[in-house]
Amino acid sequence: MKKYIIYTGLVLAGLLLGYLFFGGNSSEKNVETATTEEHNHEEENQLWTCSMHPQIMQPEPGDCPICGMDLIPAESGGGEVGPQQIEMSETALALANIHTVEIGDSLLGDHDLVLSGKIVENEEVKSVQASYFGGRIEKLYINYTGEEVRRGQVLATIYSPELVSAQQELLTAVGMKDSQSRLYESVRRKLKLWKLSDKQIEEIEASGEVKEYFPIYATVSGTVTEKLVEEGDYVEQGQSLYEIANLSIVWAQFDAYENQIAQLEEGQQISVTANALPGKEYEVPITFIEPLLNTATRTVTVRAVLPNKEGRLKPGMFVRGKVAPAKKKNADIEEPQLITVPKSAVMWTGERSLVYVQPNPDRPVFEMREVSLGAAAGGNYAVTDGLSTGERIVVNGAFTVDAAAQLQGKKSMMNKDGGKTSTGHEGHAGMDMAGSEGNANMETAGTGNVDHTEMQERIVVPEEFTNQLNGVFDQYLKLKNALVEDEAKTAQATANKVLEAMNKIDMSLLEDREAHDHWMLISKEVIGAAEKITESEDISTQRDHFKHLSAHLSKAMQLFGVGQTVYKQFCPMADDNAGAYWLSRSEEIKNPYYGSAMLTCGEIVETIN
Repeated sequence: MKKYIIYTGLVLAGLLLGYLFFGGNSSEKNVETATTEEHNHEEENQLWTCSMHPQIMQPEPGDCPICGMDLIPAESGGGEVGPQQIEMSETALALANIHTVEIGDSLLGDHDLVLSGKIVENEEVKSVQASYFGGRIEKLYINYTGEEVRRGQVLATIYSPELVSAQQELLTAVGMKDSQSRLYESVRRKLKLWKLSDKQIEEIEASGEVKEYFPIYATVSGTVTEKLVEEGDYVEQGQSLYEIANLSIVWAQFDAYENQIAQLEEGQQISVTANALPGKEYEVPITFIEPLLNTATRTVTVRAVLPNKEGRLKPGMFVRGKVAPAKKKNADIEEPQLITVPKSAVMWTGERSLVYVQPNPDRPVFEMREVSLGAAAGGNYAVTDGLSTGERIVVNGAFTVDAAAQLQGKKSMMNKDGGKTSTGHEGHAGMDMAGSEGNANMETAGTGNVDHTEMQERIVVPEEFTNQLNGVFDQYLKLKNALVEDEAKTAQATANKVLEAMNKIDMSLLEDREAHDHWMLISKEVIGAAEKITESEDISTQRDHFKHLSAHLSKAMQLFGVGQTVYKQFCPMADDNAGAYWLSRSEEIKNPYYGSAMLTCGEIVETIN
């Protein structure tokens, strides 16, 4: 019996010891396992960001693709983010100066239309001074264009063999006018057809001598706009000698784009201003709208008549016309409401128009949206498709949001399908743009079409850097002028000069981290676009890359400045009606995207000081 008691005691003691040694450990292991799994799950959802560039969001630790610094864990977003949405921290929003607005319905007609044009001669009071008989010009009394003439003023003298013969016939008929009155009258009528006056004919009859040289008198008063002959020239009967225009009344002639025609009508008031006459404004009605569309420029001519008694308006002067869009003719018909968005909200890719939408106003989450645009009016675009009333969109800082989307492999302006996009800075914090690695990375630069409408505040940089940037701008202007003149070879050579000027810029002068980072991104794109221009002899291809170069150099002008006034100009017809910008030192519009085909298409949209 004692044996059974002993055995039972041993079994119980074993069980107790097993529980103490193994049961407790198992529990601890379970706790440890649960904690580990929870930790791993958190790591899977953890995003990593850069302290210098908070717009960077990566799914795993590593180096910042912009500056190369170690990434740090990002703060939890507090909610799910869609596969094509981008979430930014509050710090990133503040640094990028991102602003959003809620869109609503508005009338496009609430905004004035702005038309670009120039002063031209009034064709209704324009005349051609012709020679009424053939001969040789012995003397010209008006020798240059711009000279004023009065009606009855002698313009030239002509030797005419035909007129000499006619005078001889007259002198013969004078002796027979009593017997051959019809012959006499016939000879006189012949001379009058050559614009000889009765007084001149009577002088010939009285003298009995043939005149060799006869004057040409001005038949109208005005300004000589074109001289068509020189002394010693032989002219035929009816040949033009001068073009004379009455400039006391001139035309202001504008180009209206296809999408603006519906908002214009004859009789509508237009406010006309000229760059050469600051403070002077002409309020006149539209007198003519061309009935046929120019298929090459997709424009129609709109015309207004301006008084010019003082002669201050000169043909060729650039003018701007501001028009309040035509009101609906039937007040009982409700005018359709249109969604309009600020131009600053729209990014262009050449084929697509993009905006960034904020689905939830309480969370810094954004997603890209393709939209279809209608007419432009003032600082807004009409949106025909892609947005709804009440949605919130980014109106300032859209480019920064897009850059963050690119780095996270989301849909973006440069990558419509999503996926990781190379920034050109992976693996190296400082890159020599003139070096072999920089050149290799430039092979693919300049192929996108980034519209830099969102700029950061001006960054103070050393004067030496500003001077170097000015050197780039000087070569850029020469490149622009070559495209204006339709000179593809000159443009190709000048693009090399742009590259040389870019390579002279010393980035070590930019000690400020923000300035350095911005210039790294800008210079990459400028160099890439310039290289593409040097590689092509086709001017249309050159213009396509010039568009990209201008967009990024414009960003540099706004961020750093060049110590002078720069005009940012825009042509809505460029890039297949998507529009494109360029820079100029002059207010005068000379379009590098169309050259002589549509030289004055465009307007000043911003002045950079």
